[in-house]
Amino acid sequence: MSKFALFVDLENCGAKAAMLNSILEKVKIRGDILLGKVYGYTDRFSDLKEVLLSNTFTVVPSLRYGIAQKNNADILLVIDALEVAYTNPLIDSFCIVSGDSDYTPLVGRLKAMGKFVLGISRSEAASNIFINACNEFQFLESVGGRTVTPAPKKHRGNASSEEMLDEAELNKLLCSVFEEQSDKEEMYASELKGVLLRLRPDFNEKAYGCATFYKLLLKLAGRFGNLRVKNDNFNVMVSLNSAADSEEGTPQLTRDNWKEAFAAQIKAYKEGGFDRVNPSILKADIITSYPDFNERAIGFKRFSDVMKELEREKLVEVEMDEQKTMLIKLL
Repeated sequence: MSKFALFVDLENCGAKAAMLNSILEKVKIRGDILLGKVYGYTDRFSDLKEVLLSNTFTVVPSLRYGIAQKNNADILLVIDALEVAYTNPLIDSFCIVSGDSDYTPLVGRLKAMGKFVLGISRSEAASNIFINACNEFQFLESVGGRTVTPAPKKHRGNASSEEMLDEAELNKLLCSVFEEQSDKEEMYASELKGVLLRLRPDFNEKAYGCATFYKLLLKLAGRFGNLRVKNDNFNVMVSLNSAADSEEGTPQLTRDNWKEAFAAQIKAYKEGGFDRVNPSILKADIITSYPDFNERAIGFKRFSDVMKELEREKLVEVEMDEQKTMLIKLL
């Protein structure tokens, strides 16, 4: 199991509690976080106090002086990361939440020391140099779970809607564990529970009316159909049931409903604190919600034509950054 040191540039991640929790969740699926540090903290980020304290983060405040403030924070992060790499042999993995190309030499030194480096950043601020330097890179828009899923039909049964929501969220979380660990098609139930406890330390299967975790898995598998559970020589193995199809069928985008779907996704980004996103992120999230999405099915030849139509609808404004990469400003 990986042992992580996590370094977060608050300005880069938008300094939202929900976003920071999503980052923590992404890293905890991969291993334990032994050390966490955030940079650029000020009183306007007071909403983060509970998240920071409960995850034992060390806070590096932002002291404004002169025009080199950003560089000061960057240098501090580099110094701290290298100090951890050289003095803490327990830590074998680093997560850097920033897309600044200035961190590329740091990534190179960490990799040369045999460390795994996970980079996370907003798509508008991510440098291609930094992205390619990391062992793995995730865009913050995807990390934050900003994908809008078409509303499912209500499940029938005697359980209350609150109970169904709790179980649905748990089922979704367990599925995300498998999706993140692409090298593992199945896991021991005990291993899966260990990951779940890292994500939700207060988890208890009895809260769901089950005496054991195995019974809870069977309950979720029977109800939602996403998980496959088998008892193999007294070892309970869990995997994703790729053959499971939802009762509602695969949602479709048409010429009549596509604008509403895109508008909902753009609204989700804005609520997550994003001002701009890379069009590739928007397309990937739309495909996640609508797997059969195709530009021609909604009347366009290319995705860039879709962006132009959204611009005419005053939902976005198409821009080009310094590297001539297209970005969309959310209106």
